[in-house]
Amino acid sequence: MANIRRRGSSLFPGLLLLFVGLLLLLHNYRGVSIRDVIGHWWPLILIFWGAIKLYERMAASRSGDQGASTITAGEIFLVLGLLSLLGIVVAVDFGRENLPGPVREWGNNFDFDLDVAPKPVPADARITIRNTRGNISVRPSDDAQIRTSGKKNAKAWNEGDAQRFAARVGIEIVRNGDGYEVRPTGEGLGEARVSFDLDVAVPKKASLTVRNEKGDVTVTDMTKPVSVTNGVGDVEVRGTGGDVSIDTRKGDVKVSDTKGNVKIAGHGGEINVSGATGGLTIDGEFYGSIRADKVAKGVRFISRRTDLTLSQLAGHMEASPGHLEIFDAPGNLNLRTQDDITLENAGGKVKIDNRRGNVDVRFSFLPKEDIEISNASAGITLSLPESASFDIVADCHSGDIDSEFQADSLKLTSGTGSGDSHLEGKYGSGRGPKIILKTSYGSISLRRTSSDIPAPPKPPRVKAPPPPEKSEEH
Repeated sequence: MANIRRRGSSLFPGLLLLFVGLLLLLHNYRGVSIRDVIGHWWPLILIFWGAIKLYERMAASRSGDQGASTITAGEIFLVLGLLSLLGIVVAVDFGRENLPGPVREWGNNFDFDLDVAPKPVPADARITIRNTRGNISVRPSDDAQIRTSGKKNAKAWNEGDAQRFAARVGIEIVRNGDGYEVRPTGEGLGEARVSFDLDVAVPKKASLTVRNEKGDVTVTDMTKPVSVTNGVGDVEVRGTGGDVSIDTRKGDVKVSDTKGNVKIAGHGGEINVSGATGGLTIDGEFYGSIRADKVAKGVRFISRRTDLTLSQLAGHMEASPGHLEIFDAPGNLNLRTQDDITLENAGGKVKIDNRRGNVDVRFSFLPKEDIEISNASAGITLSLPESASFDIVADCHSGDIDSEFQADSLKLTSGTGSGDSHLEGKYGSGRGPKIILKTSYGSISLRRTSSDIPAPPKPPRVKAPPPPEKSEEH
């Protein structure tokens, strides 16, 4: 009987199991991101597999066993199975970060009181509050100390496990350089099963910095600057006497009654700012409505679609997806965007550069400053009081110009191209602003408002005594 040579076993399955096991171990205990490792380095599996097969082929050639270097169905199924396992781990990590709490954190919620000793600090101390997960509420105190209370929250299937998780962590107040820091301490802070809800009282004149990874942040009635960096969660700051700076990744922002400048950056949902004696700067992408009321030093709004500079806002501004509204803005306005625009009662110079959105500008009083509007693939409507005086140059490419203002000095003619329209001239007897309107593939409309509301009057000059009062005629 001929001798039957046994096929040598491959090294690849064993080495692959060692690699995947080591990767899972580092993921569990060192926080290594399997998604990043596999996303960048997955071709190494093929390179590693091919190198082993080349080695086995050379070894098989020397031993005369040619079948030892072939790729078996078992190896293929092993690779697919381990990749599926890693995919499940990545999906679980993604769910913990992005899915709602009941899906992400299984188990019941158990609360435990925090026991933190107060810390004496200078009245004008620089204080930083850090948290991993949970809500933070900061309020002022007349005492020169930091007082912290709140709850430790633990997710577990039973109270015993929850107590074990909660016992590993706590909150401490330490001096850090020339400032003081409130921060979590202990083992297991990276676990999604443990969070802290903090209620912190600090001196009213302290400079405050809050840094949170996940949870809502509320700060009230501080007299010095406030800085908040929040990952996922809503932020509310009200009644402050200094500048407010907020950096957020996901959540709504509300700021009210502040005597300083307000800066909001990052990504998130809705923004609502009211009653700011300074200026408002918004820099980032926010998918919800952006509302601003009574911002004394104006608004600066920068995003991929919009670049707005407004020197003063006495009324209201609202920017929602696809639409921007501004009412009662006494200062100059410079705007570049791609939305529908409604502007009413701008008191300064107006310069608008728009694309693919209708522009509607209305004045209920006599405008004094120049107006320049450029649009594309949409129309322009400008409404002015009937008694207004102005010089106008309007060009419409592939569209019509419709004007309710008629005068011998206003000339409406055909433009340079087929279907173009051109309006140029002066209206009224007084001195008025210069108006430049340009659009393409849309119309230009000039409308008369029903009534004239005078602009705010200048201080009165001293006059001679009025003549004797005459009887009133009916």
